[in-house]
Amino acid sequence: MQTTTSPRSRRRFRSVSAVAAATALFFTLMPAGAASAHGYISSPMSRQAQCAAGMVPCGGIQWEPQSVEGPKGLTSCSGGNARFSELDDDSRGWHVTQVGTSQTFTWRLTAMHATATWEYFIGGQRVAVFDDGGARPGEIVQHTVDLSGYSGRQKILAVWNVADTANAFYACVDVDVRNY
Repeated sequence: MQTTTSPRSRRRFRSVSAVAAATALFFTLMPAGAASAHGYISSPMSRQAQCAAGMVPCGGIQWEPQSVEGPKGLTSCSGGNARFSELDDDSRGWHVTQVGTSQTFTWRLTAMHATATWEYFIGGQRVAVFDDGGARPGEIVQHTVDLSGYSGRQKILAVWNVADTANAFYACVDVDVRNY
């Protein structure tokens, strides 16, 4: 018995084939690091979390807020990553969170790397450090940081220093420190 296909069936087959080929090409060309991802500050909302939530118009960071990775020792919100340079733009309309003089920062991790330290900076000065000594964190990590030496609007740079690579993950959080 011979089967025949209609022109409509042939067009549908070609369409499905094209989508399958494009999907395969996408995953072949996608950077290897993007699939495993890493982590960012979800509360108070970091700049990349605001991008992911659609609160501020952003580029590619909106789809991968956990991927702001760069060499250790940088002081930029983008971690020196040109793809995420909008995170360095202080005039972009970032939402500011009112906080007290003691604030808990919540990291949401998608890959739990062995961790050296977690650091928090204001104006280039380190205000807190948490030493994990190479331990692997869970999916949620929280640090309570003393901000009593600061008041008003501040940009906090948070850095997650990975223990077994030369890289770190970066997040900036815009806050208004109030003495409650």
